[in-house]
Amino acid sequence: METEKIIIGITHGDINGIGYEVILKTMSEPRMLETFVPVIYGSSKAASYHRKNLDIQGLNLNIVNSIAEINLKRVNIINCVDEEIKVELGISTQEAGKAALKALERATEDLANGKLHALVTAPINKKNIQSETFHFPGHTEYLEEKFGTGTPALMMLVNDVMRVAVVSGHIPVKNVSDSLTEKAIIDKLTVLNSSLKKDFSIIRPRIAVLGLNPHAGDDGVIGNEEQTVIIPAMKQAEKQGIICVGPYPADGFFGSGNFDKFDAVLAMYHDQGLIPFKTVSMDSGVNFTAGLSVIRTSPAHGTAYDLAGKNLASEDSFRQALYMAYDIYQNRIINDQISANPLKVEHRQERGGRVE
Repeated sequence: METEKIIIGITHGDINGIGYEVILKTMSEPRMLETFVPVIYGSSKAASYHRKNLDIQGLNLNIVNSIAEINLKRVNIINCVDEEIKVELGISTQEAGKAALKALERATEDLANGKLHALVTAPINKKNIQSETFHFPGHTEYLEEKFGTGTPALMMLVNDVMRVAVVSGHIPVKNVSDSLTEKAIIDKLTVLNSSLKKDFSIIRPRIAVLGLNPHAGDDGVIGNEEQTVIIPAMKQAEKQGIICVGPYPADGFFGSGNFDKFDAVLAMYHDQGLIPFKTVSMDSGVNFTAGLSVIRTSPAHGTAYDLAGKNLASEDSFRQALYMAYDIYQNRIINDQISANPLKVEHRQERGGRVE
């Protein structure tokens, strides 16, 4: 009996950045089709332009107009942009923003209708994509509105050595302190703890919590958010059975390598967590949005206009984003089976890095 084909949607992101480069390089690997069915939401003309410019050989795209027409044995691309599209490498244009949004809207529609098992998004330009229907700081907030589960969506960066999540995401630094409430931290700890169990199959996750201020406030000498907000939130989370430790000074925590003693790290704001993460694995890290009813991953890098069209961009992060989407889908199935009837779930095996 043939097993279910896992269909993963891929949005092309900004056509003037490195999105198509990392997508096409990854899709040119024959083993991709052994694991799942890739469906690119984008423009066949833009894809053809990039493929010719990068001289990518041996990749034939199955061009279709809807998810109903895809070939389960091919790399598919759904045309989402009707008009002629102009690629201007390394430049932010309104046309590129519109093309990115059209692909995202088509993909999320199919995702909502159960036509896709997971979604991987190539990088967008957060400014040129803004419109009447997209007024969000990024993918995370857009997807939270469409696929939220009642708790906040959580940005989580994942690589081979650490998982880093953030309490406050795409907001100005001057607003970070005001955004840190006990409820916000408890909510993020709850989502993170649940995701580690459901999406990464960790039975009893251990979470490190970072302080906001230098030296985690030094007992109130350099700020009191640790004493008045972070520690009380951690105590409430512990009462809910969440294992969380800290708050740690961020510099010493990462500098000493203490992150390898925990299953995840909860940072207080975007750069506090993402700078050390990307320093370690800019080319292989994955951005995963936890707390949604659907699965969404993306490469940890941006549009990288400075590299666009030069055949210098690494596809490692995008490839890992695809694999992680697949693995999380499998982990959720197993978690659902365990929750439904734990006595009848067979022990799973891991072969070659993939879960079977």
